[in-house]
Amino acid sequence: MIYHGNRFTLKPGADPEQVEVALESLRNQGRSIPAVKSFVVGRDFGGEFEYGATYVLEDLDGYWEYLVHPAHLNTDRVGLPLVEKFVSFDISDDDDPELGAKIAALHKRRYDTMPDINDLVSNLPEYVGSAAPQAHDA
Repeated sequence: MIYHGNRFTLKPGADPEQVEVALESLRNQGRSIPAVKSFVVGRDFGGEFEYGATYVLEDLDGYWEYLVHPAHLNTDRVGLPLVEKFVSFDISDDDDPELGAKIAALHKRRYDTMPDINDLVSNLPEYVGSAAPQAHDA
C-alpha cells in the first residue's frame, strides 16, 4: 500500500468560498477515483500547516490512475492557486528499494505531459516533497 499525503497552508487572504471549493474537490478525489482505497481530508494539527489530505493507493498503477484522474486535475486547478506552502510525501510498506524513484517517475511523467499542471506546481511559493517538480529535475 502507498499512503500519498499532502500538507498545505493557504495564501493570506485566500477567499473562504474558494477554499471550501478546493477542500470539497479534495474530498471528491477520495470518493470518485476508483484507485483510492480510503482517504482523509481535513485540518492539520501539530505542525506548521493548516490542512492535509492522505489517499491510500494499492500500487503504482493505482497511483498513476489517481494522478491523472479528472477529479485530481480539478483539485490542482482550483486549489493550487490558493496555496502558499505545500509538501507532499509518500509512505509505503512495499519493500521495493526503487519505489521512491518509481513514484517520482510517475510525477515527472505527469508534469511532462500536462504543462498546465507543471506550471501550477512550479509556481507555488514553497513546495517540497515527493511530487515537487524540482525534485525530478536533477
